[in-house]
Amino acid sequence: MRTRRAAGKVWRALTEPELLAAWMMPNDILPQAGKRFAFVGPDTPIECEVLNIEPGKLLRYSWRERSSAEDDNQLPAFDSVVTFTLERTVSGGTHLRILHDGFVPAAHAAVAIAGAGCGLSLDARKNPIAANAPCMMLRAA
Repeated sequence: MRTRRAAGKVWRALTEPELLAAWMMPNDILPQAGKRFAFVGPDTPIECEVLNIEPGKLLRYSWRERSSAEDDNQLPAFDSVVTFTLERTVSGGTHLRILHDGFVPAAHAAVAIAGAGCGLSLDARKNPIAANAPCMMLRAA
């Protein structure tokens, strides 16, 4: 019973808008395949769509971040995919794996992104070359 409760709490933190907003960003997620939702980012909304869902086990959604049109130094847009997988642990807890991959710059071969407390830099081969650089803006390659 403890395992189910722990997994349920983690699942709710990923799929209930108020709980997800508490650790991520304000959003209007609806955990159903094909449903579109958005995170309210610091500059512009982050457009998402639920791609796959197995309640209590798997949540995968697209992540489409666009630059603000008013910013003269705007960074190019990028598309990626976020996948959350939940597995029971031997001790009765929940192992949460978060994978944010598939970064595809929409406008340029090299891009740097910083927001929501992390940073990322992509090279021309679309490979991440730096990640999790809190409070630090990474420069374009």
